[in-house]
Amino acid sequence: MLQAFPEKGHSMKYTALGHSGIEASRICIGGMSFGEPDAANHEWTIGPEETEAVIRHAFDQGINYIDTANCYAHGTSEEYIGRALANTGIPRDEVVLQSKVFFNYGGLSKEAIEREIDGTLGRLGTDYLDVYMIHRFDYDTPIEETMEALDGLVRAGKVRALGASEMFAYQLHGMQVVAEQNGWEQFTNMQCHYNLLYRENEREMIPVCRQFDVALTPYSPLASGHLARRTWDSGSLRSRTDLTMADKYNRAESLDMPIIDRVAEVAERRGVPMAQIAIAWHLNRGVESPTLGFSKPARVDDAVAAVDIELAKDEMDYMEEPYVAHELVGPIGRPGEKSIAGTIRPKA
Repeated sequence: MLQAFPEKGHSMKYTALGHSGIEASRICIGGMSFGEPDAANHEWTIGPEETEAVIRHAFDQGINYIDTANCYAHGTSEEYIGRALANTGIPRDEVVLQSKVFFNYGGLSKEAIEREIDGTLGRLGTDYLDVYMIHRFDYDTPIEETMEALDGLVRAGKVRALGASEMFAYQLHGMQVVAEQNGWEQFTNMQCHYNLLYRENEREMIPVCRQFDVALTPYSPLASGHLARRTWDSGSLRSRTDLTMADKYNRAESLDMPIIDRVAEVAERRGVPMAQIAIAWHLNRGVESPTLGFSKPARVDDAVAAVDIELAKDEMDYMEEPYVAHELVGPIGRPGEKSIAGTIRPKA
């Protein structure tokens, strides 16, 4: 078990990222909150100094796992993270760095993967990634081309392990089988869309992950903040301007409010914030490391506190009971079929 920053006296717990041998904190820092604001996309991101403050505080609390992507804030998320790590002096071997590829010219083609990894490493100021993740499934590139190119990065020492993000379960299964058949590196973790308001991945994706010893590191564990407050809207800049968030959740508001009410009840009975209960639900469900965005250091503390919360079975059942099937949100729809909420196709 990794013992990062033992002198700090923190109580963070750690977990293996699937079959990779990499030990990561039970909380992952999501880098979508970092970077230069963009009026056409994310207006609510935070600047370099604020990013550094969040990362410094998170590491003081024992969080060693950071996720980002080449497309977050047009690459400035990676830049801010790299700058923060350099300024704080955190040793490279004490941080688990993860970034993604796909929302770029060429998708998951060999040419794109080999080009984009170098850009990511440069922006992060490192010569290797711990985990390189495909951001979505690429319908325009053969699976064999993608998996061989990713394996080449591992063999070249630019990447330690591979991960995957939102897609259909059969797609993950197919990519794992192709890698296995060819002796190539397989995916070790899955960043799927998963929270108390969206549990569709329990049907197929999570069982496939367990079949292949793939760790769960889901995104949106607080449902873009909906599980952290009693009211649907918060009035925050993100709530007012994040169209992707609205696309993911607003259509199911009437289905989801009963769940939010129950999370609030459990939190009130325990005397803790709703966010801690919603995060603890993941950890009690067996999720290895939920990916959480932090806009200020104080938000880190709720996540850290959640690691020690053991929910009773009746509490878990009570919060889960109102859930009904939802429309799919997250994967890119198959060509010629209806588009799916919660993502965009990359520009050619």
